Amino acid sequence: MDFEQKKAFRAIEACRTAALGGHIDYCPGCGRYEKNSFNSCRNRNCPKCQAGLRQRWIAEREREVLGVPYFHVVFSVPHELNVLVRDNHRLFYSLLFSASSKAALELAADPKWLGARIGILSTLHTWGQNLQIHPHIHCVIPQGGLAPDHKNWIHPRYRFFLPVKVLSKVFRGKFLDGLIKLYRKKKLRLVGPAACLEDPKCFAALIRRLYKKPWIVYAKPAFGGPVQVIRYLGRYTHRVAISNHRIVNFDGEKVTFLWKDYAHESRQGPMTLEATEFLRRFFSHVLPKGFVRIRQFGFLANCFRAKRLRICRELLGSHVEPSQSTDGPPEPDPELPEPTDWRCPRCGTRMIRVRMFKAGDWSSRGDFTDDPVCSAVS
Repeated sequence: MDFEQKKAFRAIEACRTAALGGHIDYCPGCGRYEKNSFNSCRNRNCPKCQAGLRQRWIAEREREVLGVPYFHVVFSVPHELNVLVRDNHRLFYSLLFSASSKAALELAADPKWLGARIGILSTLHTWGQNLQIHPHIHCVIPQGGLAPDHKNWIHPRYRFFLPVKVLSKVFRGKFLDGLIKLYRKKKLRLVGPAACLEDPKCFAALIRRLYKKPWIVYAKPAFGGPVQVIRYLGRYTHRVAISNHRIVNFDGEKVTFLWKDYAHESRQGPMTLEATEFLRRFFSHVLPKGFVRIRQFGFLANCFRAKRLRICRELLGSHVEPSQSTDGPPEPDPELPEPTDWRCPRCGTRMIRVRMFKAGDWSSRGDFTDDPVCSAVS
């Protein structure tokens, strides 16, 4: 376990316990309700935290939605490459972002396919439903793009925006080309299961197998509209791997959680793991310090996003308001709001924080976990 994983472990262990102290929220409306809560860790890997940041991120992205259909595109890499992930997180995931975005931008810029500058919102997921390593990139892409002279909006001529088979081949080529460059520059750390790849012949054989294998790029129109895809992705942008509602039992030794087996018609059922194995899988998805898991490319790139979006709206002459679409993603988001977003259950007034307690002082207030509101938060 590396430093970032240990840091996340300690934060999640102490989250919403007396170890982090607590605070008292008071209702200024009715003056009769007081809520006592332990503080949260606010670690970006915690399943219970980041609700406030997630909602702000979703609201910002919804304001950027254009009045065109959107596509949901997923770039995945073969499982043979998973042996490289454990000791090369930053390099591997950066290459995944780079290869997927360049493949889509390059193909879209080709007049043969579209001849336009597109915008891409990319989010990194590193896990599958069983919590094993499964690196893939989710992209939300508007249908069409800006002409090179920025004087008109070019609509696609293909049903799925760009030909998926061509896109997967370009993505495969760019990823493997980048991987070969990292290997030749000796930037890859090849230990453990990947130690055999130190032999150039073994590495070359792996590359040949991967070039012959079809890579999966999934693309379809966004379910329920672009706002719903953004809200769906928002459930994973500010936490890691699994949320608390999927964990159904812990007997002190084994953890049971719900998962979907996508290889067998998405059948849902329980999976039971030893607690140590569950923790190993969970913390294998902790990202390196400072690594950005949400990135934007094309006309959505940070350096000129506001200017390009203004041009796009002028050319399209319309804008989709978030309130216009009500169909949500197939699964509800069970996450609770941050404590400061709670409202009084009696009168509905927003609660205000009136007192803070350090960890050493909290014992004088007693244990408030029996409070129904505090129990829901913690």
